[in-house]
Amino acid sequence: MEYAVYLQLLVVLAAIFIGAKVGGIGLGIFGMLGMSVLVFLFGLPPGEAPIEVMLMIVAVITAASALQAAGGLEYLVKVAEKILRKNPDSITFLAPIVCYVFTFLAGTGHIAYSLLPIIAEIATESKVRPERPLSISVIASQQAITASPISAATAALLSTSLLGGQGIEMIDILMVCVPATIIGVLVGAFVVNFVGVDLEKDPVYLKRLQEGLIKHHEPSTGVDNQAGYKPLIAVVLFLMGVFSVVLFGSIPSLRPSFNIDGEIVNVTMAQIIQIIMMSTAGMILIFSKADVTKAVNGSIFIAGMQAVIAIFGIAWMGDTFFNGNLAFFKDNIQTVVTAYPFLFAFALFVMSILLFSQAATVRTLYPLGLALGIPPLALLAMFPAVNGYFFLPNYPTVVAAINFDRTGTTRIGKYVINHSFQIPGIVSTLVAISVGYLIISFM
Repeated sequence: MEYAVYLQLLVVLAAIFIGAKVGGIGLGIFGMLGMSVLVFLFGLPPGEAPIEVMLMIVAVITAASALQAAGGLEYLVKVAEKILRKNPDSITFLAPIVCYVFTFLAGTGHIAYSLLPIIAEIATESKVRPERPLSISVIASQQAITASPISAATAALLSTSLLGGQGIEMIDILMVCVPATIIGVLVGAFVVNFVGVDLEKDPVYLKRLQEGLIKHHEPSTGVDNQAGYKPLIAVVLFLMGVFSVVLFGSIPSLRPSFNIDGEIVNVTMAQIIQIIMMSTAGMILIFSKADVTKAVNGSIFIAGMQAVIAIFGIAWMGDTFFNGNLAFFKDNIQTVVTAYPFLFAFALFVMSILLFSQAATVRTLYPLGLALGIPPLALLAMFPAVNGYFFLPNYPTVVAAINFDRTGTTRIGKYVINHSFQIPGIVSTLVAISVGYLIISFM
């Protein structure tokens, strides 16, 4: 029996490794291939497909894609640039906060791609070592995912099969994860402020400067008004959608209820997110006259749909593996994990490194955590642990930050894992989990 479980685990890890290496929709495809091996070769019954989570992600991504097509994201980025240029000396602390807020509101860390080159240029012009604001800004965009009310990871956590079915509401996630992740990011920014020598003493920067590889870039003139008010309308509508999700999530009594065959049935939070965000996309298309074709061809839609496919294959495979061997896990690790919950947080961290997705990590491991008897509030405090994909320097936002830094201070070390994002990432994650545990102790 044990040998069969270990063989199945090898199949799961192999599917994750190959899928991550292929990239894109490869995670989903090879996850489903691993699923077929578990079902047809090992005889495991298929687990629960993450349909509810996938639909929530589709709704949020559709709204964000409409916002991008209407020029709303570009408008927000221009506003951010204006804020950062007014306070260049504080960019190590201000840049991650801007990235955090933008990711929190958009529900996706991909918005960081637009902000990173601005951060790099302002830091360089201000003689601030770009590695400092760039590294913590990337981490901030990841931490904000586990606090955003409309992120895929939060949607997964709120599903009725996970913490949503254990009495955890949106307000609980906001009360715990928002202050925990913000404090984690701020502590990370403070620590990273002492990383490396000052820019004007960095040998790589001085060499590039001497070779003429670093030239001054003209700053942007601020918010572009040529597009009229349509981008602003799109931003307002999107923020109204986000606010509505938070409102319904924070006050359960606002959700509609129906008497069906004598039983009162409430609209679930998953359904609320799906309805509101798809409706928000429709309102943006109507009032901003955004091009639907442009929306589906945008970077957010493409990345979001890849995430949906990845979750479909990987999460279903994970659910099949863990539920099919639940008795084995309960007999062997339940006592240890229940006594030392941080071990499960470590498992979340490692799994996120493999999956490159907070939502997929949640959907894969959280059912096991509940089955092992870990309290829902403890699982909520561990939520930031799913942000471990900075550990290996091959995630897109990490690679982008390295390439945007013309000074060469943001880099990968000789041993690969000793890169610029390691210290701020580990510090922010540990602090966020610790603060989360402190907060739930009063709940």
